[in-house]
Amino acid sequence: MPLNRRKFLTRSAATGAGVALAGAAAPAARAAGSAEAAGSVAAAGGGEGGKGKPVKRYALTVMGTTDLHGHVFNWDYFKDAEYEDGAGNAQGLARVSTLVEQVRREKGRHHTMLLDAGDTIQGTPLTYYYAKVDPITAKGGPVHPMARAMNAIGYDAVALGNHEFNYGIETLRKFEEQCRFPLLGANALDAKTLKPAFPPYFIKEFRVKGAPPVRVAVLGLTNPGIAIWDKAHVQGKLTFPGLEEQAAKWVPKLRSMGADVVVVSAHSGSSGTSSYGDQLPYVENAAANVARLVPGIDAILVGHAHAEIEELRVVNEETGREVVLSEPLCYAERLTLFDFGLVLERGRWRVESVGASLRDAATVEDDPRITRLLSDEHAEVVAYVHQVVGSATVALTTVEARYKDAPIIDLITKVQEDVVRAALAGSEYASLPVLSQGSPFSRTSEIPAGEVTIRDLSGLYVYDNTLVAKVMTGAQVRAYLEYSAGYFVRTAVGAPVDVAALTNAGGRPDYNYDYVSGLRYDIDVAQPVGSRIRNVTVGGAPLDDAQEFVFAVNNYRANGGGAFPHVASAKEVWSESTEIRTRIAEWVTARGVLDPVQFASVDWRLTREGVPVF
Repeated sequence: MPLNRRKFLTRSAATGAGVALAGAAAPAARAAGSAEAAGSVAAAGGGEGGKGKPVKRYALTVMGTTDLHGHVFNWDYFKDAEYEDGAGNAQGLARVSTLVEQVRREKGRHHTMLLDAGDTIQGTPLTYYYAKVDPITAKGGPVHPMARAMNAIGYDAVALGNHEFNYGIETLRKFEEQCRFPLLGANALDAKTLKPAFPPYFIKEFRVKGAPPVRVAVLGLTNPGIAIWDKAHVQGKLTFPGLEEQAAKWVPKLRSMGADVVVVSAHSGSSGTSSYGDQLPYVENAAANVARLVPGIDAILVGHAHAEIEELRVVNEETGREVVLSEPLCYAERLTLFDFGLVLERGRWRVESVGASLRDAATVEDDPRITRLLSDEHAEVVAYVHQVVGSATVALTTVEARYKDAPIIDLITKVQEDVVRAALAGSEYASLPVLSQGSPFSRTSEIPAGEVTIRDLSGLYVYDNTLVAKVMTGAQVRAYLEYSAGYFVRTAVGAPVDVAALTNAGGRPDYNYDYVSGLRYDIDVAQPVGSRIRNVTVGGAPLDDAQEFVFAVNNYRANGGGAFPHVASAKEVWSESTEIRTRIAEWVTARGVLDPVQFASVDWRLTREGVPVF
């Protein structure tokens, strides 16, 4: 499918000069790209215009979600139960739909817009099923459940997230085709032409009786890290320049096209940090930088970081004006509301005030319209994840996996090792020892004794990562282990050990801590970062820094995710497109019985000056 197809742009916009058309290819995309708002001009708020005329004002509410990750219902497919957590949160677009309808009733339907900041089609068994098991790309295939739900709720525009690319461009393009709203990505460019491969922006007009229409422009920005994380899908096809650079290009154009309000929907956190080190010259979490450096923006809907930010005000360095940022909690747990007050001055609308607030999905019930719409798809996926693939001799859990070498993570590394060994058999690399990397993604995963289902294994490996084989030296592996060991908080000899405070040093998430199997080593948490790895042995002998190894690693890490040293630049000798999760299911199915004797190994332990912590 060609990369330069645009459903929501005129031809001139494809070259950077056109006007986004709401519903240009699909009448159901609300011909209300210009919404009628009779009676919205008022003298409310007092004051008079020139010659004693009342001041004309307009109220607009822009709603936003982000990082939905396939959550339609308040349902945990891994636990086969209603979702619940200690904070009392609820999830899903069915809940958000109820909130959205509440806001539309309160504010007036023609005074509202609904946006999303990306990461839509990956994250649950529901989205995996319609990408891989019953794919939307098949001839006569189904409509993606996220497209069906978001169409029904009435989204106006959605920014591309990095996880939109996880299943390849063909799946993303098919999803785009099924949506009645544009997928925006001003910094997702065709690698050959360097022109936008997706609509950069969307403009919606709100007609106002007795006054010019209010024109709201939405600029969509995605994450430059896609070039690293989904290199296999996008290399040579798409390129992803920085958010600040592209915002500086497009915001003035939107203003020159008559935009009264400019909202950026950015799949990029606000912290100014990056997880890909120096592999790209761009910042991963750049939303606050965009607000600070690019004049002409009124508000930014923030995504990607899975944080909850009700309202963050950033002063633009050039204009001195405040830009309002808000990031609703992921998985459709919150809905952001940007409330704009506009005033008509000299025939143009000016933003007089902006405020952001959040609404909580846990305060409402599911919208039965969305529940009915997708009940069949939900039931189909529930049946799929209940398929039995084997039986376990003992229960396995990740409860202690982040600070103890847990057999359940060894299952991941063993499967990866076996797959890579088989793939390289007969090659020039067949004689090299195989090391394998794994991470404790979840703190609550469990494979029970007895029947093992796809649901159990999916809960262990929650990401759609695929497997890559790299060649690394002993010295590089040692550096890799040292970097990984920075996950632990330094804890002095004799000091009490609180496991709740032992990990996640510097805010590092669990998925950026790696086990490495195929060797043995100690992590001395009494030592400073960079001096913690001790007693590294391979087959009982000290690690030789010059020795070469095949390193079995997931594609996120292989492409630089987490900024682990050496691995991204190491020679790649094999890769595949089958998910690691699927490989684990195949491994268990082939054996029938899941026994730790088959895969468990003692690879590492935490120590303090040679004394084991546990």
